[in-house]
Amino acid sequence: MEVKPVDTDHPGEAARLRRPLTAVLVTGPSMAPTLRHGDAVLVRPGGRPIRPGDVVVAVFRTRPELLVVKRAVRPQDGGWWLHGDNDLITDDSRAYGVADVRGRVVARYWPRPGRVPPRRI
Repeated sequence: MEVKPVDTDHPGEAARLRRPLTAVLVTGPSMAPTLRHGDAVLVRPGGRPIRPGDVVVAVFRTRPELLVVKRAVRPQDGGWWLHGDNDLITDDSRAYGVADVRGRVVARYWPRPGRVPPRRI
């Protein structure tokens, strides 16, 4: 599942989240039912350490041009192993390997506002 910063001044810098909270738009079905295509979420770069089960925004080392939203499974090789919540889609670490996390998804603000809770892995 790809994400795009909602209001970026530098389109070529999609992999960088600079503000305390950054709004991103979710595209694709790989995180359904937790997140759906068209959801807008708030991402916090920094903050508390990432834990297994957190929903994160990251960049796969083999696909550095692609900013994605996935669920953190486990730390691996200085990065994170990530999976989508939709078991029918495998465009995650099973296909692309380890990812570097850019931030943690803290809330969905549109169209169904609410927290995006972690899940036990």
